[in-house]
Amino acid sequence: MTAHYLLAAVPTRLDPLKLFLDADIVVQAVMAGLLLASLWVWMIIISFAVRMAGLRKRCAAFENDFWEADDFDAFMKRQGKKAIPSSRVAVAGFAEWRRSTSPKLLDREGARQRIAGAMESQVAQEADELAGRLNFLATVGSVAPFVGLFGTVWGIMNSFFQIGMQQNSSLAVVAPGISEALFATAIGLFAAIPAVIAYNRYSNSVNMFEAKLQRFADRFHSSLSRELEKL
Repeated sequence: MTAHYLLAAVPTRLDPLKLFLDADIVVQAVMAGLLLASLWVWMIIISFAVRMAGLRKRCAAFENDFWEADDFDAFMKRQGKKAIPSSRVAVAGFAEWRRSTSPKLLDREGARQRIAGAMESQVAQEADELAGRLNFLATVGSVAPFVGLFGTVWGIMNSFFQIGMQQNSSLAVVAPGISEALFATAIGLFAAIPAVIAYNRYSNSVNMFEAKLQRFADRFHSSLSRELEKL
């Protein structure tokens, strides 16, 4: 009966909560920090996916209406200030257009360059704003494994210290501490792997979105260049 009870009391699988609670305070702090980082990573992943989907949809709708408009200036006045990257690029081009065509002595070539520069600057600003949200993913992806490794090293050092204190090097003494220590590395990888995957994928999405905005800016610049020829 006693042997059967002891056999039943032995855990048959790893218990993450028990590993965390039995770990050294330093290892616990490392694990807690990595879990919070992982939670924040997933919040960024989900929110960025939703944001990008919304931006693509709004930009596509705005650009379709924009190119169908007979009077770009009147269309932009009706649209007002909207949180749409394509709209802000168009506004930047229109603003420079007004400034460049107001003097009596019109410099067409200079106006073209200034209009192109204004829209390119706005395109870059839109891309930088989106990419700035990904910095945390890059940081977690590169740092989390090393933070987890620090927790592992600390936990293993603590295990060896316990061996010296108890003067017992049996596996029963060493194994729990090493398991808790290695769990820190596992959490570090759990935080880092999705962060790296999401960063690479979303960086490509930002680059593609920037290229799409630049194509819109180039097409609009061509339209304004033709209008310059009529002045």
